[in-house]
Amino acid sequence: MEKFNKEVFENSFQKILDSLENYVDKDGTKDTPKRVAKAYEELLSGYSADIKKVINNALFNVQYDEIIIVRNIRFYSLCEHHMLPFFGKIDIGYLPQDTVIGLSKIPRITKIFSRRLQVQERLTEQIGEAIFDNTNAVGAGVVIKAQHMCSSMRGVNLPETEMVTSSLFGSFKSDNATRKEFFDLIK
Repeated sequence: MEKFNKEVFENSFQKILDSLENYVDKDGTKDTPKRVAKAYEELLSGYSADIKKVINNALFNVQYDEIIIVRNIRFYSLCEHHMLPFFGKIDIGYLPQDTVIGLSKIPRITKIFSRRLQVQERLTEQIGEAIFDNTNAVGAGVVIKAQHMCSSMRGVNLPETEMVTSSLFGSFKSDNATRKEFFDLIK
């Protein structure tokens, strides 16, 4: 994505407020278009992030051949259908092959993909693929549990309903024992 265009967001949101002029407090909303543009610049910052720069060579040669798990990574994202938030926790595991990634890089990778317009299924795939490909792992897996405001605040109006998605790569997908171990470890 090219540089975020704040002006387009500000002008567009001003038009939305103008259409509600009889219902909104003009003093209270006079800076709202700027605030909304600034918020969306942050919420959509994943489009301009570069995974290789985020990883920044934080790959280390370590003789370790058991599953590594990073659990309960809190995240939020925006549903691409309604531009409403969805949020929850991500559990990630990978089976290294002589290379481990710096611990802080895993949540940073999740942030890159969650700070885009998303659907949970794609988010799960993208995170798993990035971990698997960039660590040269034998296997990798991602499980996301999230609440979606598009179904909690509107539509079906079911607050606290949780959607769970998983994505498996390499031995996590092909080997039943490895898959079971991963799912047991994230319980």
